[in-house]
Order: sequence, then C-alpha cells, then structure tokens
Amino acid sequence: MFENVSGKLYDVMRKIRGTGVISEKNIDDALKDIRMSLLEADVSYKVVKSFIESVKQRSIGEDVLKSVSPGQQFTKMVQDELASFLGDKNSGLDTGRRPMLYMLIGLQGSGKTTTAAKLANYLIKEKNTPRVMLVGADTYRPAAKQQLEKLAAAVGAEFYTEEHDDPVKIAVNAYKSLETKAIDAVIFDTAGRLHVDAELLEELKKMKAAIPFTEILLVADAMLGQESVNVAKNFNDAVAITGIILTKMDGDARGGAALSMKHTAGVPIKFMGTGEKTDRLEPFYPERIASRILGMGDVVSLVEKVQQSVTAQDAKKAEEKFRKANFNLEDFLEQLRQMRKLGPMEEILKMMPGGAGLSNLNIDEKEMSHIEAIILSMTRRERNHPEIINASRRARIAGGSGVKPERISRLLKQFAQAKKMMKSMGKRRHNIPNFGGDFPGGMGF
Repeated sequence: MFENVSGKLYDVMRKIRGTGVISEKNIDDALKDIRMSLLEADVSYKVVKSFIESVKQRSIGEDVLKSVSPGQQFTKMVQDELASFLGDKNSGLDTGRRPMLYMLIGLQGSGKTTTAAKLANYLIKEKNTPRVMLVGADTYRPAAKQQLEKLAAAVGAEFYTEEHDDPVKIAVNAYKSLETKAIDAVIFDTAGRLHVDAELLEELKKMKAAIPFTEILLVADAMLGQESVNVAKNFNDAVAITGIILTKMDGDARGGAALSMKHTAGVPIKFMGTGEKTDRLEPFYPERIASRILGMGDVVSLVEKVQQSVTAQDAKKAEEKFRKANFNLEDFLEQLRQMRKLGPMEEILKMMPGGAGLSNLNIDEKEMSHIEAIILSMTRRERNHPEIINASRRARIAGGSGVKPERISRLLKQFAQAKKMMKSMGKRRHNIPNFGGDFPGGMGF
C-alpha cells in the first residue's frame, strides 16, 4: 500500500534531511514535489492544497531544535501534519454498551460482506467478544446471504437473515430477536449500488430510524481515488457515518483515498483491510501510517504482528537453537511458516525504516512455497541430518516437491552456510542481540 506516494515522498524527505539551512526557497521546492506526489496518488486537490498550506505555515519561521538538523525538523513537521490529516490517533470502535450494533454501508463491490466477517473475527479474537451475530440484509447481490452465512460459520459467529427482499424488515426483525438472545455484538451487512442513489440512501435512513446503531461504518474501496470524496460526502450527509473502513489497501499503490476521505467526511478511519482472509483487518493508526508513507517504517506494527504470530515460548526456543547453532531443517521450516504468517514479505520489509526505498523489491513468494515443499518431501531423519542426503535421496525429494535436484543441492548448501554462520556467532554470544526479549518473536534467521 502507498507504494507510489511513499517512494516519491521518501526521496523528497531524504533530500531535504541533508539540508543545512531551511529557507523559504528550499521549503517551496520540497512542497512542490510533495504536492505533485500527492496529486499523482489520487489525493483530492482540495485536500492537497489544504495540507501544503498547513505544512508551509508551520515550517516558515519555526524554531529549530539545537539537537535536530533543520532538514529533520522539516521532516517531523510533514510527518505530524500528515498524521493530523489522517486523524492524529487511532479511534477504536465504540464498545460502551451491549449489545453493540454496527451497520456497514458502502457501494457495491467495496467489500462489505467480507469486512463484516473480518470485523466479527476482530471482535471475537482481539476484543474477547464471545457472542457476535452477522445479519444478512443485502437482498440485491446474488448469493450475498449465503456468502455471509459461510463466513459467519468460519469465524464462529451466529447468523441471521430472512428469505424475502425487504432489507429494512430483515434488519429490524434481527434487532427485535435480541430480546430473546444473549448477543454481545451485531454486525449488519447492507446492500450496495454501483453508485450512491436515492433508493439506497432511503433504505439506510429507515434502518437508522428503527435501530439505535452504536456505529455506522462506511466501507470504502481504497482504489476509488478521487471518487472517494463524493462517496464519503454523500453517505455522511445521508446517515452521519461514525467511521470509515478502507478495504483493498494491499492492492492500492496510491493510497489517495486514505487522505481524502478522512479530511472530507470529518470522521476517523478506524480499520484497513489488507488481504482477503478474515484476519487481515488492522486498526488504522494515523501516526504509524504517516511514518510508513514517508519511508520511516512502522516498527511498532511489525512488532505487534510478530507478537500475535509467535509465542514467547517459541521465540525463546528459537533463540536458544540460534545461539547454540543446534538448528535443523525442521526448525527452518517452522521459522519459514512463522514468517509467512506475518503476511507478504515485501509488506513486512517495507514496515522497516527506509522501507520506501525498497520500491523495486521483488520477492518471489512461490520460491518460499518451493522451499516448504522440498523440506516436506524429506523424511524426518533427513530434516534432522541433511548431511545424509545423497544423489538418490535428492532425486526422490525432487520428485516429491516438483523441482529439479539442483534446487535441492542449492538449498542444502545455503542451509549449511547459514548454520556455519550461526555457529560462529554463537561463539561471540555477548554480541548477539536478545531477539526473544528485546524483539518479541525473534525469527532466528
């Protein structure tokens, strides 16, 4: 996400960080480049104009701290202002009363149904909300109810719908059913259209009038670009949305919708969808996103991802094996799987400081699948003692994993070199960082 704008802003910020003196001239030059980068990223012109004016007003005449270079101070101003435009801080879901009632609205194809399941999964696993119900009130899209029912079962939520075409009646009856059900949270999946029209808005208004929703969340496709401004405005004017969930963030290299919609609607972006699976819904942290856009990385989110995927016990176990160089292909396979749980490797690397400079990075995820297939085609003894793998064993492993024997030899050579390096580092134990403590979930490699 944000690859286009992030790469360009990273170059601008890197250039100005080396500036010895901030003058009105080099500020104007930097802001001109920033303006073009944001416009090319499909950020609304009005939003760009307001953002540039705010940065310029703050930077001209700003006192520069003695401990920080002028260029770094300007970069901090841009980061702070960008975070401000994105919402300053994360605004979590309103969970103040039971049952919590969330209505998801948006255009057709924005990902409301999948997002409903992701939100249910988030409430169940991250917010310890045991009883969640999904309501299928989309009576227009074929098989929308069936899709939501399957997703509800997958995440462990209850499901409610009715076999008729009145979405308002379905929503109201679902709400009435709570009188006899012990439900903590209800998520209403509503219908969408290809564009905002009077009929759609009227349905939503009727639902809002009949049900005391805790939140009304606009689910919006991040790839909408400039059109996102009109979408946010029309829905907000009609039903007063309380927050935004941006979907398909993993497929949008521009990211303009994130800046445009928050500024236009005046409500926070609460979550962003970063993949199709039900666990790929992340809280939206403006300060972290601003840092990521400017190429400064997002180490906090990266650590959180690791903590969610790797237990402290597993981390300590991996660390001990790392220190003692007592590492075999079974361990390597486990570490590979742990890393893949975090998400695509390109995405993970770009969360590190300077990540925007990796815009041309091309990591072949299929190669990682090949490595996994190779190791799985080995016997347990071969994984524990790869030195016994001879020509005939390589041929058998190659047949089982669908690769050439040369690929097996290359993997074994790389593993032997890595183990040798670990053994050398183990002798210098006092120089090895405590991955299990300083960085929870240390990967060992």
